[in-house]
Amino acid sequence: MKTQPVKLKNSLILLLTAAIWGVAFVAQSVGMDYVGGFTFNMVRCIIGAIVLLPVIWFLDKGKKPVSRTPEEKAAGRKTLLIGGISCGICLCLASNFQQFGIKYTSVGKAGFITACYIVIVPILGLFLKKKCSPFIWAAVVMALVGLYLLCINDGFSIGKGDILVMICAVLFSFHILVIDYFSPKVDGVKLSCLQFLTAGILSGIPALLLEHPQISSICAAWQPILYAGVMSCGVAYTLQIIGQKDMNPTVASLILSLESCISVLAGWIILGQRLSTKEILGCVIMFGAIILAQLPQKEK
Repeated sequence: MKTQPVKLKNSLILLLTAAIWGVAFVAQSVGMDYVGGFTFNMVRCIIGAIVLLPVIWFLDKGKKPVSRTPEEKAAGRKTLLIGGISCGICLCLASNFQQFGIKYTSVGKAGFITACYIVIVPILGLFLKKKCSPFIWAAVVMALVGLYLLCINDGFSIGKGDILVMICAVLFSFHILVIDYFSPKVDGVKLSCLQFLTAGILSGIPALLLEHPQISSICAAWQPILYAGVMSCGVAYTLQIIGQKDMNPTVASLILSLESCISVLAGWIILGQRLSTKEILGCVIMFGAIILAQLPQKEK
């Protein structure tokens, strides 16, 4: 009898996670008015790593101690370090392409184009000898149609921002595959904390060399940076872990993919960004592709 209320609670938690991520596109867009893209990602990722430290402490406190040999502990730490750095490199590349892409396109379009990773991941899985269902191929066709309506203008050209966000979607697909490989082997929250720290340090190198960040500029952008760092990185990731527990992965993915729709609403309500009828149709088709890509296929 308790299963249904638990599932409803988990669904609401995941919906809140999607809402936080959707609004984060607005924070990223506003943040670029004050600081450079590399600086924004450097600070937000380091804040995200710091926010997860008390979460790690709290979760470790509640865990029962597991007896392991020194060799097993050393191997576990090595895997966590390699996984965190690998995920951090992918996250750094993807988030910076996204950050600069948002500067030249609308928040809503960026949200939907980024969500393409849900369709791209299964295709990349083909190279890892993972089969694609007919739903995936249908979703690919729908996504291409949706992207055409969303990105191609009357002159049959595509905006610079749209191209950057498309590259970001591909990089996020690699990021997901790397997480898929390492997450069963190590603690998920520790992996996330380490990836945020890595991404923050790597983003800091071009930030210091090219953008010369100033404390005054960072302080001026404190609201979008704090939101992106604390809420999007720290809080939303923790909520995702809690919400996905005992939840059907397909249903969880469907709820989380609503971030693309929320980004459109957030861009419209907060920034006053509006999409044309053609772009809205593209969003609808792309959202249909996202849902189709996550439908389970019956085994023969």
